[in-house]
This record gives sequence, structure tokens and C-alpha cells, in this order.
Amino acid sequence: MQNWITDIMEQFGYLGIFLMIALENVFPPIPSEVILTFGGFMTTYTDLTIPGVVAAATVGSVLGAVILYGIGLLLDVEKLEKIVDRWGHILRVKKEDIRRADAWFDKYGYWTVLFCRMVPLIRSLISIPAGMSNMKFGMFLLFTTLGTLIWNVVLVMLGALLGDSWEDILAFMDVYSNIAYAVIAVAAVVFIVLLIRKRKKSA
Repeated sequence: MQNWITDIMEQFGYLGIFLMIALENVFPPIPSEVILTFGGFMTTYTDLTIPGVVAAATVGSVLGAVILYGIGLLLDVEKLEKIVDRWGHILRVKKEDIRRADAWFDKYGYWTVLFCRMVPLIRSLISIPAGMSNMKFGMFLLFTTLGTLIWNVVLVMLGALLGDSWEDILAFMDVYSNIAYAVIAVAAVVFIVLLIRKRKKSA
């Protein structure tokens, strides 16, 4: 996959970067760290510039995020509640759980979108719950753009600085991703434990 990505980028330049990043948002298995660091490297031997690469990647990323946000709108909380009505006894989920999660996202969603835009894989998928919770579109765009811009600038700059050794950053990104996933998993477990305790107390 990596060779395919870099071939497209070399062939189409800014347009290739835009398309690859937009596709990465809709299809998360495509690694943004490869696109961005290689894009940074390309600025060392082509006419591409760092601001141009960052701009193309940011526009592509926001476009992909908007598509997933739209999917989230179609899968709104009301539809989830209908699913829970039918299958909740099997899934061990209640309507109240959906409403609590939605309320939590309403309260902390903007910052969640901002920080999750800097976590591989999660950076794409976070747009779906944002749409499901009917997050204000303007605020979603603002925090998505900010988080995306930070992520893009860091990785493009690293690619430009490392030059021919741009692939060295990929091993570090694997470690970063694993740490980020571990933190998210622990947070999810804590959230579930607190939810169960609350339910027992109310019972």
C-alpha cells in the first residue's frame, strides 16, 4: 500500500496529496503518517512547498471528515435507540446508556474532536460520533481544522527535515499509536466501570 500511495503522490503532486488524505479519512487503514511524511520529503526534491503540502492535506482531511460527519448525522441517536429497543437485551445496552454517552459528547465533544484528530485511525472515526450527537457544524469544522492542521504541520515538517530518511518516523509513529490506543482503552474501561457502578446505585 505504501508504494501505491507514494506513486500517486509523485504523479499528481498536490492533487495526489489531497486525494490520498481525503481517502484516508474515509478509509482509515490508509496511514496518514505515510502520506504526510512522504509529502514533506517531496518538498526536498520537487517544486512542492511545505505550506502547499500542508494546505492540500488539510483541505483533503477536512473534506473526508465532513463526509463521515454526514454519515454520523444519518446514524443519529434516535436510530441508535431504536436499535437498542430491539437488540439491547442481547447487547446489554439501555437507552439511558446511549443518552449518557450522547450527553458526555455534547459536553466534551469539541475538545475530543480536537485531540482525536491527532491520533491515528481515531482521527478519522471521531467524525461519526460528532455527527451522531448533532455537534454544531461550524464548531466541528473549527476544531477539526485546528487538530488536523497541527497534525499535518508536525508530520510534514518531520518529513522535510528527515529527507531520505523520512521512513524512520514510521516506527516512532507505531509506538505513538500504540500508546494512544492504550490510553483510550483505559479511559473506555474506566468510563464503563463508572457507568456500571452508577447503574447499580440507582438500582
